[in-house]
Amino acid sequence: MLNRDIIQNTGFCNTTDGETVTGFQVQVRNPNYRGLASSLVDGVDVTVDGRTWSHEETTVVLQGTEFSLAALRTSTGHRWALDEPMTVKVHHPGGLSAGVHRVAVDIRHRAPYIPIEFQPNLAHADRELTLVDPIAAPAFSYGVSLYSYTGDMYTLMSLEDAMAEIADLGASGIEILGEGNIPGYPKPSTQWIDTWKSLLAKYSLTPTNYGSWIDSRMWLDRDLTVAEGAAQLATDLRLAAELGFSFVRPKIGVVSLDLIPHPIWDQVVERNLDLAHELGIVICPEIHSPTPIRHEVVDGYLDFIERTGTKNFGLLIDTGIFMTKTAFLGWDGEEPTSEEEVPVPMRALKVPASDLIDVLKHVVFIQAKFYEVDESLEDPHIPWRELLTVLKDNGYTGYLSSEYEGPRDPYRGPVQVRRQHAMLHKLERELFSA
Repeated sequence: MLNRDIIQNTGFCNTTDGETVTGFQVQVRNPNYRGLASSLVDGVDVTVDGRTWSHEETTVVLQGTEFSLAALRTSTGHRWALDEPMTVKVHHPGGLSAGVHRVAVDIRHRAPYIPIEFQPNLAHADRELTLVDPIAAPAFSYGVSLYSYTGDMYTLMSLEDAMAEIADLGASGIEILGEGNIPGYPKPSTQWIDTWKSLLAKYSLTPTNYGSWIDSRMWLDRDLTVAEGAAQLATDLRLAAELGFSFVRPKIGVVSLDLIPHPIWDQVVERNLDLAHELGIVICPEIHSPTPIRHEVVDGYLDFIERTGTKNFGLLIDTGIFMTKTAFLGWDGEEPTSEEEVPVPMRALKVPASDLIDVLKHVVFIQAKFYEVDESLEDPHIPWRELLTVLKDNGYTGYLSSEYEGPRDPYRGPVQVRRQHAMLHKLERELFSA
């Protein structure tokens, strides 16, 4: 499924010839109401940050074949369908810098049924695009949670669209929500499972973390029993294993504002440790605002690890706990004037990144929660340089899995995730080259 914008979110990257960066490319959809023979495509002007390359300079790729303007005008046997993006290439030695750019295109195409005096037709489009410069051998593993695309999934994006977005970032990991992203949960069809596995192979993605729930207050008149909770977790462990996941995050029902888990949690998990070991999965509850690292909830999880000696239980850190400025915009769209106006889970917890050091050996996964990255690749809420410095200095090499939780305007999630990856790559390069 293509973006409604003529200029597509994916496909914007530098181009290379061997090790040499020769230019950049952008993908566009057909702006016409019908498909076109390639000879009717009369080239594309491209403007980036005020500099223009004319349609006589650019080349286009249709159905796997690259054409100059002269070659387009005499071409036969190729077409530009409405459901197929066209890649526009620009020769620009050294390419573009990573980050946000203003990109405009003027697509020229001819229609034989319109008098030649009014040809070619011009379709103009412009938007901001983020160029992500992947790291060849990253110090951290990068992934994306499909939660980031909430609102766009199944309305503007299919599962394959989301996977294509993630792969286009140069990321390797995909994180899902079991009951949020699996049709027919908890018993998806064999056909869907086969499709899932084939898409993983197509886009070279690794299943990372599977989000599940232990709905302790499923009914108003009673709580889940230990046996019921254990069965619920076992169902998700088996399904996660079938889909290739290594981590399962059980969202455990809570009994307090600071997210103390329901008392059944430890027995529910302990009953499933043998199964998790058999399946090769680590169960990892989430440390999420308003619970800081130095808290009885985390102490309870660490005590559980020590008591059981298990290798199949660890901590998942949600980076929202490190927020230094609230991202809450107010119920009416106006920023709150006092902390009391901010819902407790959205208050800036301001956990020092250094608090990670004492628990990092038990941290198996990090959800890179964020709310906004601006045009300068700055996050006004999360201190990423400080966080990545702690992770680097203390040997963490696991996943940073993007979890966007800002406004849900159409396509905003994919755009923001691209910005976050560009920012994280930039910071990693700076920190590891210092």
